[in-house]
Amino acid sequence: MSTPIFDVAIVGAGPAGMAAAIAAKQHGLSYVILEKGALVNSLLHFPTDMVFFTTPDLLEIGGLPLVSPHEKPTRHEALKYYRRVADTYQLDIRFEEPVQAISRGERGVRGGNFFLKTSRRDSSVGEYEACTVIIASGAYDIPNAVGVPGEDLPHVSHFYKEPHPHYRQNVVIVGGKNSAAEAALDLFRNGVGTVTIVHRHAALGDSIKYWVKPDIENRIKEGSVKAKFETRLIEISPTHVVVEGPGGRETLPAEAVYLMTGYRSDTRLLNSLGADVNEADFTPVLNAETFETTVPNVFVIGAAVAGKQSGKIFIENGRFHGAVAIAEIAKRLNP
Repeated sequence: MSTPIFDVAIVGAGPAGMAAAIAAKQHGLSYVILEKGALVNSLLHFPTDMVFFTTPDLLEIGGLPLVSPHEKPTRHEALKYYRRVADTYQLDIRFEEPVQAISRGERGVRGGNFFLKTSRRDSSVGEYEACTVIIASGAYDIPNAVGVPGEDLPHVSHFYKEPHPHYRQNVVIVGGKNSAAEAALDLFRNGVGTVTIVHRHAALGDSIKYWVKPDIENRIKEGSVKAKFETRLIEISPTHVVVEGPGGRETLPAEAVYLMTGYRSDTRLLNSLGADVNEADFTPVLNAETFETTVPNVFVIGAAVAGKQSGKIFIENGRFHGAVAIAEIAKRLNP
C-alpha cells in the first residue's frame, strides 16, 4: 500500500500546531500532526499550579471558548481546554512520535516534496510524505545552559514543578524573571527551609507579572526569601553551590537547585534542511508576512519563531501564526 502524501505535515501539537491543523481542515487540506510527547507538551514543563498571565479568551483557538471562573486561567484549565479542542475538531495527532529527520525530494509541491522520518514507542520508524512542512515545536525543550561544573547533577533542574519534594530543604534558584520569582514564592509558602535567589543583575526583571513583582520584592525585603544580586553561579556540588558576588566567593547549602535561565527552540530540523538560522539567538530567518523559511514550503510558527527569545512569543500571539501559514499554503496548493 502506498504512503499517502499529505498537503502539510505539522511538527508539534501545541496551540500553534493545533491552530494550523484546524485552519488546514477549514481550507480542505490534508494534514498530519507529529508530536514527540503529549498534547501541548510544553505546558507539562510549567509548574503544576501555575496561573497564566492572560485572560481565558487570549488562549482560545478554533473559535472554541475557554470557560473559567477565574480572571486568569490555570494550567489545569488550559490542559483540559486543549483536549476539548483536539476532540472537537478530531485532530489527527500522532503522539510520542518525534520527527528525527526531514529531507527534500525532487518532485513539485503537489507531488510531495518532503520526507519525514519519526521514531515510535515500539522502536519502529514512521515515514511520512508531505507537500509542505510547518514546524511548531515550541521553545521550551532546550534550556539555556549555565555552563558550570555540576549542572547535570540529579538534584539540578531547569523546570520547576511543585514545592512538596523540597519540604525543609535548602533551595537555590538561579535567575531573576517570572519563573524564578514564582518558584521562590511557591517554595517559601510551602515549608521549604531556605530559598535563595541568585541573579547576575542588580535587580529582578521588569517583566515579572504585576501581581508577583511586589510580592517577591517584599519577601526579599523582609528576608523570607534571600537574594544575591550581581552574583553569578560558579559551581554546583551535591550539597552546596559556590557563587561569586560583590563580596567575593560564597558557599550556599543547597539540596535542590533550579536554573531558571530560559529556553530556546530546537533548530536541528531546520539546520538539516538548510534553512537559515541566526546563530546568535537561534531565530529562523523568515518571511515576516507568511512565516516561510529560506527553504520554500517550510514554515515556522508559534514560540519556535522566537528562538532563544522565548519571552517574545506566547500562546496569545503565536496562536494566529498557523492560519497565516496555512492561508499561504492553500493559495499554492489550491490556486
